[in-house]
Amino acid sequence: MNKPSEFHPSRQKGLILLIAIDIVLAAAASWSFINLGSALVGPDFILYLLVMLSTFAPLPYFIYRTYALIQANYKISRDNLTIRWGLRYEDIPLSDIEWVRPATDLNIPLRLPWLSLPGALLGNCHHPDLGSVEFLASGTRNLLLVATARHIFAISPSDAAGFVRTFQRSIELGSLTPGEGRSVYPTFLIARAWQPPLTRALWISSILLNLALLIWVTLQTPSLQQVSLGYSPSGIPLNPVPAVQLILLPLISTFLSLISWIAGLYLYRDIKYRPLSFALWGTSTLTAIIFLGDVLFIISNSTAA
Repeated sequence: MNKPSEFHPSRQKGLILLIAIDIVLAAAASWSFINLGSALVGPDFILYLLVMLSTFAPLPYFIYRTYALIQANYKISRDNLTIRWGLRYEDIPLSDIEWVRPATDLNIPLRLPWLSLPGALLGNCHHPDLGSVEFLASGTRNLLLVATARHIFAISPSDAAGFVRTFQRSIELGSLTPGEGRSVYPTFLIARAWQPPLTRALWISSILLNLALLIWVTLQTPSLQQVSLGYSPSGIPLNPVPAVQLILLPLISTFLSLISWIAGLYLYRDIKYRPLSFALWGTSTLTAIIFLGDVLFIISNSTAA
C-alpha cells in the first residue's frame, strides 16, 4: 500500500447550497451597484448602498467555502493521514493517532461550530468528554472522530466504513518512514506573506491609499452639486450626476484591491508564483493611485465649471 488512498467528503448538497448563496449574493451586489450609479440622493441611494455593502462583504467568505469543499480530501498512506480543506492542511503521522470512531458512539452529541452549513462544518467546538474538537467536514452524516494526544478532528468521508478499514490496514502494515506532523492554517499563510518588507509596504500603501480616497470623496461631496464621471467615446463629457455618486470610485478601488489581495495570497502558497503575488499587490496600489487621479480630475473639472 505505497499509494495513498484518497477519500472525499460528500459534496453534492453542500455545493448546491453554497453555489446558490454565491449567485444570490453576487447578483444582489451587482444589481445594487448598477442602481447606485443612477440613483438620486435620498432613501433609494442609501438603500442601494446598504444592500451592496451587506451582500458584497460576505461574498468572499462563501466563495472560499465553495472552493474549499471542491478540493477537500482525506488521504491515508502507511505513514500519515492528510486532511486538506481549502487553505487548512493537517498532516498527522499514523503513529500519533490514538483512535478513530464514529461520532454516533458519543453519549453526548457533538455541538456544531458556529455558522455551520451543509458543505461547511468548519471550526472548533467544546465537548464535555473530549474537550476541543475541530470540524473539517461537510455534514453530520458519516461523521468520524480522529483523536491524537493533542487534538481531535471531526471529518466526514463519504465512505466512512472504507476509511476506517483503510486506516486499520495501514496501522497493521506499519509505517515505512515515520515523520513529524504538520499543521497549516489560513492565518499562517497571511502571517508568512506579511514577513517580507515589500509585502508590508504594498499592503499598507494600498490600505492607506484606498482609505484616503474614501475620506477625500466623503469630505468633497457636500461642496459639490453634480459631477461628470467620464466621457463618451466621442470625447463628450457624460451627463452630470449627483456628486454623492463619487462614492462609487473608492468602492470600486477597494473591491479591485481586495480581489488582488486574495489572488496574491492564493499564489503565494507556491514559491515559484510569489513574484506574481507581489505583482498583483503592486497592481492594487497602482490602481488606488489611478483612482485618486481620477477623483482629482473630476473634482477639478466640476469646480472649474
